[in-house]
Order: sequence, then C-alpha cells, then structure tokens
Amino acid sequence: MIHQPLSRFTIVLAAAAAAASLTLAAQPPSPVDSNPATARQAPAPAGQPPPAAGQPPAQPRSQQPSFRAGIELVSLNVTVTDGTQKYITDLSADDFSVFEDGVKQDVTFFNRTNLPIALALLLDTSASMETKLPTAQEAAIGFAKRLRPQDLAEVIDFDSRVVVLQSFSSNAPELEQAIRKTSAGGSTSLYNAVYIALKDLKKVVARNTDEIRRQAIVVLSDGEDTSSLLPFEEVLDLAKRSETAIYAIGLRNAEGPSTSMKGFKEAEFVLRQFAQETGGREFFPNQVADLAAIYTQISDELSSQYTVGYTSKNQRRDGGWRRIVVRIGRPNVIARTKQGYFAPTAH
Repeated sequence: MIHQPLSRFTIVLAAAAAAASLTLAAQPPSPVDSNPATARQAPAPAGQPPPAAGQPPAQPRSQQPSFRAGIELVSLNVTVTDGTQKYITDLSADDFSVFEDGVKQDVTFFNRTNLPIALALLLDTSASMETKLPTAQEAAIGFAKRLRPQDLAEVIDFDSRVVVLQSFSSNAPELEQAIRKTSAGGSTSLYNAVYIALKDLKKVVARNTDEIRRQAIVVLSDGEDTSSLLPFEEVLDLAKRSETAIYAIGLRNAEGPSTSMKGFKEAEFVLRQFAQETGGREFFPNQVADLAAIYTQISDELSSQYTVGYTSKNQRRDGGWRRIVVRIGRPNVIARTKQGYFAPTAH
C-alpha cells in the first residue's frame, strides 16, 4: 500500500475561507515516485513552456495572507443537487451539516467561490477505441475549450503505455493539439494512468491563496485494465489519500454483447469505486455520441461546487479511515463529496 501524508490543509485562519483541495506551499511536494509504472513523458518541442504554462506568476501583495503550521483542517469539495440533478448554488454555511464517523463537526470554513481548477484529462487509446476515438477526441476538445484562462489541464493517453501528451497548460490550442495526437492501439493500462495523473496533480502547488485550485481527473475508458503494473487497490488507496475528485466515463459497447461480459462489469466496478470514493461521478453511456453532453455535465459540476472545512473533534493520530457524511438543511437536495479520509499518524 502507498502511504502518503494526509492530504489536508495546514493554513492560517485568514486564508481558510479560500481553502480548497490542494497541498499548500507550506508543505513541500512529495518526491517523484520511482515506481516502474512511471509515465513515458512525451518530449517537449523546442521552446515549450514548463508544466505550469500559461499561469502567470503571482504578484506580491501587501495584504497577502500567510501560511503557517498549526491548524489541521479537513477540506471537502461538495456538490449539491436536487431530484432533477440540477446544481444548487445558493446555499450558506448554515445549510451544511458534516458528520465524521457519526459525530457532528463544526463547519468552520466555507467557500462557494468558483475556484480555478487543475485537472488531468485521460483518454483510453487501446485498440478497442479505434472506431470511437474521432468522436471521443471532439468531445474532449469541447471540454477543454470550456476551461477558463485561470484553469490548468494536462492531457494523458493510455494504452499499453501511459504518455503525457501535454503537461499542465491553460492554452486551449495546446490542449486541442495534444488530444488530436491520440491514436488507437494496444491494451489498457488504466490503473497506471490514474496513478500517474494523481502524482502529477500532487506537484501543482499553490504559492498563495490566489493559486489554490480544485483538483480533478476526468478519465474515459471502454474496458477493463489488462496491462497495468500497479494493482487497483494500491491506486485506489492513493486516490483516497489525495484531494482529487475522479470523474469516470465507462463507454459501453451498444453494438454487441460485451456490455454484459465479465470484463466490462469489472471495469464498471473499478470506475464506480474511483468516482464514489473521491466525491466525483461515474457515467456509463451506451453511445460515443453521448460523450459531449457528459463532458459538459462534468464542466458544469466543477464550476458549481462548495468548499467546506472543519477541524476534526477526533484528536487521535492513529492513521485510521474516517467516514464523512454531509447533509443539507433543505428538503429534496443531496450532497456529494469524498467518502472519508485517513487520519494523521503520530511521528
């Protein structure tokens, strides 16, 4: 199992209202993992900017809040919908009740600002995607074009290998060009791809409150993992220790019996677990033509979330899993967030 530091904020109260799912600069990023599943980075063309391309450096500000150690917060990105799946965006902090292992917590920090996003866009390019890939590319390009100038995205394709075609950028033409480079062939290494995306997002570090970003992975696949070096349980554990929501799209084959085959059932279970454990969402369309609408739904959700923070009443530093439930004090609405987090450990 991978044992990562607890992915929670350690920030001063003045900055807590802007709390979001990102490791802050007060905590150095984890060293690059040496796992043999590490991606083969596509060579950058001459003059290509570094991974944070398009994101201007923050200018010094006299009133800039500072970060310091001492306050351990549990930070949640929360999506709230009604019975028709319409996003509810007019709630206040008093509408939220947070429970950790059944114990009600005091919501101390609340933010409904549409924060910038850092996301990894993962495309399955295995041989089974050959006829579907052109439509999938157009849908993914449409999603990339909806990103705002302050957002960052990277493009990863995976078949037998995992290739980062475009490192984090806010430049829509760069992202589009990377998506169009994808071509189908080989087997499916889904777990390796999710692992690498989680590691890459861990490196997107905020230097101040203006650079705090919500993090997400949007992954499209049409079948079970057949060639990853990493096991599902290890990658799921890493995802649960991150602050990254995973949006999983499992493309069913409506033209044949494969939808009911064991392989796709296993893939559906895996994608559902990734999404539900991290507070994302899973989709299982029957037609590749449905992808554009699904990417639009994901984009709308990422721009409609709340950030809710609290300091746990459980002071034990036992490294145990703590289950989280969020309830809303308004009838006929549902809150969705990650299912829990790992407690800190005593050093």
